[in-house]
Amino acid sequence: MFHSQKFRLYLFYFFCILFFLVLIKFVCDSAPNSFKTAKIGPSIVFYNRIPKTGSTTFTNAIAYDLYKQNSFNVLHVNMTKNRQVMSLPDQYRFIFNITSWKERLPAFYHGHVAFVDFTRYGVPNPVYINIIREPLERLLSHYYFLRYGDNYRIGLKRSRAGNNETFDECVVRSGKDCDMKQMWLQIPYFCGHLHYCTEVGNPLALETAKKNVVEKYLLVGTTDRMRDTIALLEQLVPNFFQGALHHFDELDENRAHLRYTKKKNSSERSDLVHC
Repeated sequence: MFHSQKFRLYLFYFFCILFFLVLIKFVCDSAPNSFKTAKIGPSIVFYNRIPKTGSTTFTNAIAYDLYKQNSFNVLHVNMTKNRQVMSLPDQYRFIFNITSWKERLPAFYHGHVAFVDFTRYGVPNPVYINIIREPLERLLSHYYFLRYGDNYRIGLKRSRAGNNETFDECVVRSGKDCDMKQMWLQIPYFCGHLHYCTEVGNPLALETAKKNVVEKYLLVGTTDRMRDTIALLEQLVPNFFQGALHHFDELDENRAHLRYTKKKNSSERSDLVHC
């Protein structure tokens, strides 16, 4: 009796394992062909741009200016309610849409979205690039951008229009717009969609961001070295950026510095550093 029960138990385990293996095979066989055979490589460049880092200048004066000359498509990733992160199902659909839209290849994607690891879904990552800015400089620029706008979309009323409070005055009263926690904003763009990435000061988020920069990104430039960034990209990804450096050097002042924030008080940075 005991041996009979033991045999039935083993038989039950066997069929459970067999069912599990069959299920895995079914899922793999039914996966979209584009997921199993996608070869992204240099056919997709993804610029998950960070606000107030010179991203508008780079996207408009380089990508949009060169797409005809170098025969690629430029596509804007517009996130709902300007959210940086996506749910797991949304990430799946996002990757599927990008990898299956063969008619738009080669493609330069850009948008304010946190790093998405395509390899988690069995697909090679695109060529990731980005540009970062000294955190306090970026925060100052964003602070005044909310109040006075810039020279790119003149006349557009911004969310803090009419509020003439200086950054220093905001700091004195511990205002939300000048909260130093906002200097963390660039980290989630590299950390990704993990639950801890948006937790300000989380050491694991910082380490994940640095690891992704080293292992997942082809190049991360800086705002104050935009020209060097463009020069490197021309050498590293010539099918997208051939002629980019010459084109950038030939731009007039207004196009080389799109979205220049109005009434930004640069002296405030030194005041804050020494306070």
